[in-house]
Amino acid sequence: MFRRRRTVVGPAHVDNLVLEPRDVTFDWANLPLHWVPGEPFVTHTINVLHLLLPAGERWFVHVFTQALPLIKDDKLREEVHGFMGQELIHARSHQSVLDHWKAKGIDTDPYVRQIEWMFQKALGDRELISQRREEWLIERLSIIAAIEHITAMLGNWALNSPALDAAGADPTMLDLLRWHGAEEVEHRAMAYDLLTHLDRRYLRRVRGMTVTWPVMLWLWARGVVFLMRTDPELSGRRQKARWRYYFRASRRHLLPPANDIVRGVLRYHLPRYHPSKEFSTGQAVAYLATSPAARAAAV
Repeated sequence: MFRRRRTVVGPAHVDNLVLEPRDVTFDWANLPLHWVPGEPFVTHTINVLHLLLPAGERWFVHVFTQALPLIKDDKLREEVHGFMGQELIHARSHQSVLDHWKAKGIDTDPYVRQIEWMFQKALGDRELISQRREEWLIERLSIIAAIEHITAMLGNWALNSPALDAAGADPTMLDLLRWHGAEEVEHRAMAYDLLTHLDRRYLRRVRGMTVTWPVMLWLWARGVVFLMRTDPELSGRRQKARWRYYFRASRRHLLPPANDIVRGVLRYHLPRYHPSKEFSTGQAVAYLATSPAARAAAV
C-alpha cells in the first residue's frame, strides 16, 4: 500500500518516482561521541535532531491517521500512506541513536520527556466535537506542513554539505542524515498537499508557520544547551553553548547558514508557494540510489 508511481515537478523533474519507506538500519558500534572530530558544538547542534524527531514523527503519523477518513482523493490517500511509512522508519532510526547513547551512559530522557509532553499533550487530541474537532485536526496539519518545509530545507542542506566530509564526520551518521534528508526532499509536498486538500486558506498556512518556526528555534537552542551540558567529555567553559559558535560553524559550512533558513521560512509565506518548487528531487533520488543504508535495505 506504500507504493505509487507519480510525477514530481520542480527544479529537477523525475518521472515515475516511487514514494516508499526504505527499511534501513544503522550500526552505531563505532560511533564516536563527537562524530565531527574536534567539533562538539557542531556535533550536538545536529544531534538535536535525534532528540526531537522520534516523538515528532510518531505524532505526524498519529495526526495523519486521523486525517485519512477526510481524504476524498485516492491518489492522495496512497501518498499519505507512503509518507506515514517513511516517517515511522525515520522515528525508529533516530531513536536508535538515543538507545546507543543510553547504552553508553548518556541519558537524554529528561529532555525527550519534555518533547513527548509537547506532542502528546499540548498538541495531542482534545475532547472536542464535530466541527471543532476537525478544526483542531487541520490546525495540527498546518503545523506539520510548516515543520516539513523546515525539515526539507535541512535535508537539502545535508545533501549539499561537503564540509562535513572534509571535517572527517562519521560516515554512518552522515548516511543517516543524508538518507533522511533525501526522503524529506522526496516527500516535501506531502503534508502541504494534504493541508490544502482539506483547507486552502492562505492565513491557515501562514499561521502554521508563524507558530512553528519560533518554537522549533527555541527547542533547538535548548537541545544544544542540554547536550553540551550532558556531554561527559566536556567540562567547565567547554560545556557552554554560544550563538557565536553557531555563526562561526555556519561560515565554515558545517551548519546551515542562518540567512538561508530565514529566506526559506519567508518563501513559505509567498501566496504562490508550493513545495515542488523547492530543492531537487533528482538529487534526492540519486542519493537514495547510492546510500549504503538504503542499498542494504533494498537487498
